[in-house]
Amino acid sequence: MVLQAGKGQLTTSVVRVLVATAVPAERDAVAGAFALPGAEVIAAGVGPALAAAGTATALTRAALEGAPYDLVVSAGIAGGFAPDAPVGSLVVADEITAADLGAETPDGFLPVTELGFGTVTHRPPEALVREIAAATAARPGAVLTVSTVTGTAVRAAWLRKRHPTALAEAMEGFGVAEAAGAHRTPVLELRAISNPVGPRDRAAWRIGDALAALADGFGKLAPVLESWNPHDQ
Repeated sequence: MVLQAGKGQLTTSVVRVLVATAVPAERDAVAGAFALPGAEVIAAGVGPALAAAGTATALTRAALEGAPYDLVVSAGIAGGFAPDAPVGSLVVADEITAADLGAETPDGFLPVTELGFGTVTHRPPEALVREIAAATAARPGAVLTVSTVTGTAVRAAWLRKRHPTALAEAMEGFGVAEAAGAHRTPVLELRAISNPVGPRDRAAWRIGDALAALADGFGKLAPVLESWNPHDQ
């Protein structure tokens, strides 16, 4: 909730937040902990395309109803780059980057921006990222969006070399950010780490622990957003 001056008096307004997760389990973990009036939590689907479509639909509906959102948050579980983002920790994105949007060439991978069009990175509000990191103990860093989850040590090392500040890898953040950008709405990404990025070892995944960490983070998020003024961005 923010205070706004209006005709000689202060009025209050609720910060409207849309949280986009991939699957119902993530949605339920967030919704059960996120006690913020004016917030909506949706399961938009897995992958950047469904995430973008679901987020854009919700944003458009809210705008047409005359109650647009002030902030969009991509949220869920993710793979973490060891040792900086261990299993059970939280990561808040200071950049949301599409890691595999581009073209393979004989000289290596070229991001779409080097092909002369598009974008590959969205940057959340810096001050808000700092406040969320302080409130939730989330580690700030890049969160990569991929269409194919990393399953080898070679690819994990390649991603980290190209993106040295990367802490996590997921599949929806960039799609959510593209939808938010089209509506000129600020975006965040908050992820709980369920497994290391690299060779797939399902037995080592800690999905329950990650969902609990996600819920804990969102339980601490409401006071930050209640005092945040989107008009200062």
